Amino acid sequence: MTSHYGLDVRSFAESRRAGPLTLRPLALGDRADWDRLWAGYLEFYKTSLPKSQFDLTFSRFLDPAEPMFAFLAVDEGKPKGLVHIILHRSGWLDDPSCYLQDLYVEPQARSTRMGRALIEHVYHVVKNAGGNNVHWLTHETNTTARHLYDRIATNAGFIQYSKNL
Repeated sequence: MTSHYGLDVRSFAESRRAGPLTLRPLALGDRADWDRLWAGYLEFYKTSLPKSQFDLTFSRFLDPAEPMFAFLAVDEGKPKGLVHIILHRSGWLDDPSCYLQDLYVEPQARSTRMGRALIEHVYHVVKNAGGNNVHWLTHETNTTARHLYDRIATNAGFIQYSKNL
């Protein structure tokens, strides 16, 4: 059994159906679709990254030694959403945590429950792997996403501070 921080990573290889959607792990052949979705996510947050960072991030998701995973939401045979997660230890918890770093659904697929299905897929795989915590951040102006998040998780009330060094 392969593990990261004691979690059984076989669970992160699971695919599931959620209504018409297939939720599945990112695969090597998904590069063009992942690039498109990832670029859309970055555009939503009015930022960009160099191609070298796209290459590095994609390779990390496919590296079994990395505690990072990506899943796609596929509808009618085409990936239309993605979620990225990172497993990590915590000084506050015995068990490892899962940071849901990025969630993106194409604009035309929003309000279709795809974002919720991606988050619930993360809950499912983390729980099946032996984990018991998923957390994430969003921008305070992302009101549409916050309406969903308020229904499926608890707002812990923290404010993030960051400084690039």
